[in-house]
Amino acid sequence: QVQLVESGGGLVQGGGSLRLSCAASGSIFSINRMGWYRQAPGKQRELVATINSGSSTTYEDSVKSRFTISRDNAKNMVYLQMNSLKPEDTGVYYCYGNIQRTEMGVSHVYWGQGTQVTVSS
Repeated sequence: QVQLVESGGGLVQGGGSLRLSCAASGSIFSINRMGWYRQAPGKQRELVATINSGSSTTYEDSVKSRFTISRDNAKNMVYLQMNSLKPEDTGVYYCYGNIQRTEMGVSHVYWGQGTQVTVSS
């Protein structure tokens, strides 16, 4: 069994900051890429940022220079530091991990339950 649990969401004024955390636990051999998606009301889920096991990162254009993704491989955690937040950043943020449960097994994507981020204007 593998579980991803997010924390750190909340209500913040525009221009403020939040730091999201996501902890992966359970039967884990290795974690390849991890990342964050978000879903605003009435919109499709969109990819925000990703990071691979070697800490190479990708970002959605609208969050570049404002958000920073990082990970702690020893703790199986991924973080999203969000600065200069805007109302359009509002949504439910989901973390995911491409996780291999055994040495000979294949990787599967696992999701967290989501954490709400609300940015007021």
